[in-house]
Amino acid sequence: MDNSYLSALNVPETNHTQADIEEQLKRYFGDMLVYKSPSNSKFFSALSLPSFMRDWLVMRFSDSEGHIDKEEVTSYVKRTIPKKEQWNDFQVELLHNNQPVRFLTKVKIDFDTANRQALFSLPEFGVPQKKGEAVVEWHVIEKNRDYLLAPTEVWGIVELLCDLDDSGKKTIIKLVDFTPFCPYTIDLEFYKEMRQYFSVGEWLDVLLSAIDYNPAGYVTKKQKLSMLSRLLPFVEKRINLIELAPKETGKSYLFSQISKYGWLVSGGSISRAKMFYDISKKTPGLASRYDYVAFDEIQSIKFTDAMEMQGALKGYLESGEYRVGDYRGVGDAGLILLGNIDTEKMNVDQNMFSDLPEIFHESALLDRFHGFIRGWDIPKMKESLKANGWALNTEYFGEIIHMLRDELVYRAVVDELLELPKNAATRDTEAIKRICTGFLKLIFPNVTDVSKLTDINEFITYCLEPALEMRRVIKRQLGIIDYGEFGQSMIPNIKVKEEYLNACKDL
Repeated sequence: MDNSYLSALNVPETNHTQADIEEQLKRYFGDMLVYKSPSNSKFFSALSLPSFMRDWLVMRFSDSEGHIDKEEVTSYVKRTIPKKEQWNDFQVELLHNNQPVRFLTKVKIDFDTANRQALFSLPEFGVPQKKGEAVVEWHVIEKNRDYLLAPTEVWGIVELLCDLDDSGKKTIIKLVDFTPFCPYTIDLEFYKEMRQYFSVGEWLDVLLSAIDYNPAGYVTKKQKLSMLSRLLPFVEKRINLIELAPKETGKSYLFSQISKYGWLVSGGSISRAKMFYDISKKTPGLASRYDYVAFDEIQSIKFTDAMEMQGALKGYLESGEYRVGDYRGVGDAGLILLGNIDTEKMNVDQNMFSDLPEIFHESALLDRFHGFIRGWDIPKMKESLKANGWALNTEYFGEIIHMLRDELVYRAVVDELLELPKNAATRDTEAIKRICTGFLKLIFPNVTDVSKLTDINEFITYCLEPALEMRRVIKRQLGIIDYGEFGQSMIPNIKVKEEYLNACKDL
């Protein structure tokens, strides 16, 4: 492959300004924009709200210039989005005053087959304390079937009241009304279509500002692309990645704040039951409930049943299936290992994985991770890297990238474009294709057919070459860790089919 394409990524971009991009965003995405600023971020951070909730509030309480009424927002949040300690106040209203309460929170629906009941839980408040204490009225389920029956917790405004169970002896909490937190009508086809009005460089900046970063704080396209590679599990199912980076590069923020469909495990311990399936509770784990599961500070995470977890991870990372006892489950969540790395270890030609938990020291497991993110290519967080201007609303963008996970046409485009060498290892080709598909969704969402790709060199630069490099690092680490098995192996020489390269030359 001609690496001259990649060299273009290291050239500072000077052909557009933030003002130019903001003008285009206003022209094509007007209603989905929000004004982001470091001062607003600090204000909402103090309210302990994720980015997707923040942007919704900014849109609701800001004027045409993006200025927000902070007093009004504070009052609304206190009234509508309570903190955990306010649950006692709600209980007074429910139990003593016999009054309903309404507020915005996360809800999870389960079912009690024996008693033919729909149950709910409020994870933010530790409700219920005992099974059967929190019951959903069936009309609420019917009214919000598609939304409430999602495998993950969902955001919405709940209305609760106290009542007696069917026996008339036991007090229960009933969910009698529910309004989904879905403030926008998402038109994915519109989003795809609007991409054509932006150059690649402009679109990279659009994506960065959508996830709360200031594109002007990045020197090169390579830095921008490295940052955006963190979004691959947001748009493509079951992409498994390892990222090692210096501290303060924004790993935790992105995986915890941008999407309500992901889960960040921050230190502590994790069990097979939590990750896959809890036999005692008969409930699926994180892998079946979220778009991705990110293990933050991976060096400090403990695995309570290490050997069982290792075996379960092998099966899941390979096929998306897992077995716990007699239970056989499936999941679409990608697994991301996030760890810190010292300067002296930022070298792909030495063992960078030695500080990972022992279960990840086995080459057979590491081979199932598709790619590696060089976190040291991403600038450390500072004020100049925080978004400051008009950008895509994070809640809107989070819904878009979640919806892109179900779009199969992009993999068909990748399959059509790429030529695979004979006898190429399946894990390598699948890893490269999966990452390549993820980049295509992110950077070229309008390319839903090969005919819509106007520049094959851009596909090579922004999709294929990054995918090859991310897999190449994994392969190199495998060769260091297990030289006997992987020492002489290389990634396959996957390239664009000659017919498409020639077609590009003829244009």
